[in-house]
Amino acid sequence: MKPPLFVRPLADGERIALRQGLRSPDAFTLRRCQILLHSAQGQRPSQIAATVGCGVQTVRDALKAFAGRGLDCLHPQPKTPKTIHTAWPKDRDEDLRALLHQSPRRLGKPTSLWTLPLAAQVCYDKGWTPRRLSGEAIRLVLKRLGVGWKRAKHWITSPDPEYARKKNSATD
Repeated sequence: MKPPLFVRPLADGERIALRQGLRSPDAFTLRRCQILLHSAQGQRPSQIAATVGCGVQTVRDALKAFAGRGLDCLHPQPKTPKTIHTAWPKDRDEDLRALLHQSPRRLGKPTSLWTLPLAAQVCYDKGWTPRRLSGEAIRLVLKRLGVGWKRAKHWITSPDPEYARKKNSATD
C-alpha cells in the first residue's frame, strides 16, 4: 500500500502566497491554495477532497503540480498544444493545384468531377498527407491558394447531334 500523498513543508513565503491566493477571484487559484494549505496541515487527499468539494484525483494532481512547479501551479497552464502540426504540407501546394487540373478518371476514379473528399482521398493515396484529411481541410488549402471552390454541377446535355447548333441559335 502506498503512503498518503502530502505536500512538502512550506517555506514562509510560500505559505503567505497561498494565504493571499485564498482571496483570488480566480476559482482555479483559490481551489489550489485551499488544497495545498489543507495538505500542509496534514490532511489526506481523501479528506481534502471532501472538505473542498472536488475529486481525490484533483487533489493528487494539485499536490504533484506543486511538487514539480512550485507556486507556478497556482495558475492554469494554457490549453493550446505546445507544437502545432499542420494538416497540409505547404510544399505540396502546387501538386494539389496540378492534381485538380486533370481528370479524376486518369487516376482510376469512377467520376470525371472533383469533389473535396475525393481530392482528400487521392492526396492520401499518393502519400502527400500522413492521414486522410476532410474535404473542409482541402477547401481551406485551396482558399489559401486563391482557388475558388464550388460544388460540382452536372450540366444537362442532349444526345441530339444538332444540340450545340440549336442551343447557340436559341441563346443568340
